Order: sequence, then structure tokens, then C-alpha cells
Amino acid sequence: MFLCVSLNPAMDKRLRLERLCIGRVNRATEVRPAPGGKAAHVAMVLKTLGADPTWLGFSGGAAGSELVHGLRALSIRVEVIPTAACTRVNLEIIDEEGQVTEILEPGEQIDQKELLLLQNTVAKVLSESREPVTLILSGSLPAGVPPDFYKILIEMAHKSESRVFLDTSGDPFKCALTAKPEFVKPNREEAESWSGREIDGPRSAEIILASMLDSGAAAGALSLGADGLVWLSAGTAAILAKVPEVSVHSTVGSGDATLAGFAFAAQQGMAPAEAVRLAAACGSANCLADAPGRASASDIAQLQERILVESLQ
Repeated sequence: MFLCVSLNPAMDKRLRLERLCIGRVNRATEVRPAPGGKAAHVAMVLKTLGADPTWLGFSGGAAGSELVHGLRALSIRVEVIPTAACTRVNLEIIDEEGQVTEILEPGEQIDQKELLLLQNTVAKVLSESREPVTLILSGSLPAGVPPDFYKILIEMAHKSESRVFLDTSGDPFKCALTAKPEFVKPNREEAESWSGREIDGPRSAEIILASMLDSGAAAGALSLGADGLVWLSAGTAAILAKVPEVSVHSTVGSGDATLAGFAFAAQQGMAPAEAVRLAAACGSANCLADAPGRASASDIAQLQERILVESLQ
């Protein structure tokens, strides 16, 4: 069972226009709304891979209702935690030259009753599951949620013998590492901010991943864009996946797709090299999709055959 927890969900709107002109009236040529937030993207890709994930998160107002309806339309199980505040809306603006501009709304204030209900609902799902759960925690924390909340959820998961895949940043990431998640996947900027080091290639990415393992994670990965994907687990040599060039529509959601690939591979018991290959294929396939998280199964399968993996040792 996969449980994708969304503390800061959103409705995504992908807008296409000829050219973004700052300070001028801009008219979009196409608008595509879709369920958003990192956990939603992860759940979508897991569904594409053949899993049956559950999305659990906050939902408020018209945007929240649209988000939940969109997930259910994709046959994704949903556990809704209602909020008084409205779910945010994120904009992804793509011009004819392929430049992507994101405008991300902050998450609205979560009150303590809403937060406690989410925590209790996660605990209920974990305790009632007939098998260990793969708990996926991804995204930022909205106002009203303490920075150690992911740490609390990880500790709950471990008590139920479930494993945790984590993708967040800042203080929530630092706190969560102390609870020893099974897998971490911050993006390049988040990893550089956490470590205070610049990533200039696979070797520097490996060094930062090793530091994350020393801080509590059992394994982790960093995507370097066109330079590939680096994976490291305790006691093993790092693996680099070299990705082929693709015609990129947008990279938004590619990190989430990659995380979904790793979580699915772990559940399937794949060998490290095959897990890295699948995850890299999911991330690359997302670049070709019409919306974040909507990577197609055929693109994933084709890209898997073209991705090369090698040891960094």
C-alpha cells in the first residue's frame, strides 16, 4: 500500500501563451487545470505504474473540491481532511520558446484541530493496513504546521513497521532526517541549501548524499537534470543513471515522478540498478507529459530501455 500525504496541496493550472510580457496584459492560448501538489503528482505516477495509491491531504473551498474530484477521476483513492481555508492554486506559464514561469501561492493557515485530524487519520490508515505501508511525505509545510511534523509522521510509520520516502526542504527536512527515513529525494537546490555546497556533477552529488545518510537517511537520490540521476544507499557504491535527451515540455513534477519510481521499485523488490533506471525514466517521461504527474506508461517503458546506469566507484 502506498500512502501519499499532502500537507500543502494545490490545483495546478498550466497556461500557454506566445510570450510572457511583464507589466502587460497577457492572454493565454490554452489553460489546463489539474490536481497538484507534490503528493498528487507522486500518486498519479504510481497509478500509471500499476499501483493503487491513496492520497491523504487537506482540502478546502472550490479549489479543494476540484482537486479531490480530479484525483478521483483518475481512480486514485482519496482521504480528505477538510479545512476552513481554501486550497491554493499554482500557475505554470509556458511560452512558445519553452520557458517556464511558476507562480506558487502560499498554503493557507492550518488550525490545530485540522492538523490533529490529519495525524490521527494517518495513524488509523497505518494501524488498519494488513501489510506494511510505504508512506510518501512530499512537499512544503503550510502555516500552522510545525517543522517537526514530518518527523512525527515518520516515527509513527516506523512503529507500524512501514517505510518512508521523503521529499521536502529546509527545517522540515533537517528535523525529518533525525527520524531516519528509508529514502530521501530533495531537488538540487534543496540539497545545496541543506549542505552549503554547490553541486557541480555526480561526484559532488554523491558527497552530499553521503552526508544525508550520515544524518539519518538509509538511502537517497539527487537529480542533476541533463547530467543524470545519482543514487546512494548505505554500504554500497553510488549509481549514476544517464538520461537521454528528450523534447521537454516542462520539468515541473519530474522530481515527484522520480520519487514515485523509486517507491514503486522498492515495493517490487527491484535491484538498485533497475530501480534507478525506472525512477530516471519516470522523471524524464514527466517532461513529455501534458501536465505534471501525467507521464505515460509507454513513455516510461521506452525511456527505460534508453537509460544507462553505471557505478560511480
